[in-house]
Amino acid sequence: MCGGSECEDSSEFRDRYGYEAVTLKGGKERGGSQKTLAGSFAKALKSFSMSLPLLLGVILLLGLFRVFVTSAMISSVFTGAVVRDTVIGAVIGSVSAGNPIVSYIIGGELLAAKVSLFAVAAFIVAWVTVGVVQFPAEAAILGRRFATARNVLSFIFAIAVAILTVATVGVLT
Repeated sequence: MCGGSECEDSSEFRDRYGYEAVTLKGGKERGGSQKTLAGSFAKALKSFSMSLPLLLGVILLLGLFRVFVTSAMISSVFTGAVVRDTVIGAVIGSVSAGNPIVSYIIGGELLAAKVSLFAVAAFIVAWVTVGVVQFPAEAAILGRRFATARNVLSFIFAIAVAILTVATVGVLT
């Protein structure tokens, strides 16, 4: 029977818990060889290089966005009213889809355009948690009732988190 640290390196541990033990040296045991720091760095570098086209595309699209969407247009949508801006930010984030890192970049651009932190925080949280675009697939797999409840609660919590985030930032500064 495997009872903790005495069997971390044994095959019994792997069989019982379904994964390989991570050694104190930071590597996974695989046939006697361990991953090295250089190998981990190479994987991280490869992962970063794979995300560069996405980031470059986002930066180029934001350049186009700045040309075609003026600050006056953004100001007409986000008026400075806290509740209204927070709800609009959450709605826009809810219907948007994409990699979460994109929402951070867009959020930074919105802040640069003098959009309130309430709206930007709600936008980012809703982008990551609410899935209007993915709703049909989610409803088919997990059920319509669950998908609806999850999205409605995520929307409400996105607004709450945005308000609490701004309140926290206000206290800290």
